Amino acid sequence: MDRFDAMQAFVRVVESGSFTKAADTMHVSKTTVTQLVQQLEARLRVKLLHRTTRRVQVTADGAVYYERAVRLLADMDDAETSLSSASAAPRGRLRVDVPSPLARLILVPALPEFHAQYPDIQLDMGVSDRMVDLIGDNVDCVVRGGEIQDQSLIARRVGDLQLGVYAAPSYLSRAGSPVHPHELENSHHRVVGFLWSRTGKTFPYAMRRGAEEIQVQGRYVLAVDDGNAYLAAGLAGMGVLWLPHYMARPHLGSGELVPLLEDWALDPMPMYVAYPPNRHVSAKARVFIDWVATLMAKHAPPVRPPGKRPSGAAD
Repeated sequence: MDRFDAMQAFVRVVESGSFTKAADTMHVSKTTVTQLVQQLEARLRVKLLHRTTRRVQVTADGAVYYERAVRLLADMDDAETSLSSASAAPRGRLRVDVPSPLARLILVPALPEFHAQYPDIQLDMGVSDRMVDLIGDNVDCVVRGGEIQDQSLIARRVGDLQLGVYAAPSYLSRAGSPVHPHELENSHHRVVGFLWSRTGKTFPYAMRRGAEEIQVQGRYVLAVDDGNAYLAAGLAGMGVLWLPHYMARPHLGSGELVPLLEDWALDPMPMYVAYPPNRHVSAKARVFIDWVATLMAKHAPPVRPPGKRPSGAAD
């Protein structure tokens, strides 16, 4: 038995909650993972996992061993990356999840530069606006907009998205231009709703003009849970949008979107990179996080100085 492989297999099973998922992340068969864990249990002479037909649960002994195994695997990774050649060239598979508009408009177009600098990093990028279980989905880090809710995660603030209100000319020709945010609540005007993954609901935006501040949610005939679909609905004339400037900018010059209520200000949306506190931040993850922070400094620099928070969360 390779003790390193067995330990890694056990950790992956605990984190994913499944022998099948652990096998997928290790690119081996489920049988191989099962045998490695069984051999590890035989060597240690303790039961590490409770197995049922529906799920896998870690035992009390398994939980203690898991914490030590995670630290040991992290130390081994540090030992490898401390070598000059490894430090200069981080390598390996990195699993991340990012919002779909950010991926399409900012991250993916810049990836050739990242790959040229770090050619040995294999990037598995999930592109979604859904809530991600970093442990269960075996994701190394996520990039998310909005205040962090899950206080079990470590988060680094990498940017602040400036927001504006926009609509397509086809919508304005039909409904007219609102002159006050209240019209989005109390008239024939409609917005495109965005369903946030944490709640499955839309939420109001705070808008300010001088001493006047109001919360605006708006009424909608369509709500979606994906940023690209949200933008597409607005471009199709389905309603008024609240958009980060980077999403609206390409459509302003072409006339596909028109800015509205420009004398009103909205709070910026913070952007975070988040990761589990018990997962070692490898060299490949560190360079990816720094790369995202550099990109966001160009496209949406933080209003407040960026930095790591002791705890936080992401979708």
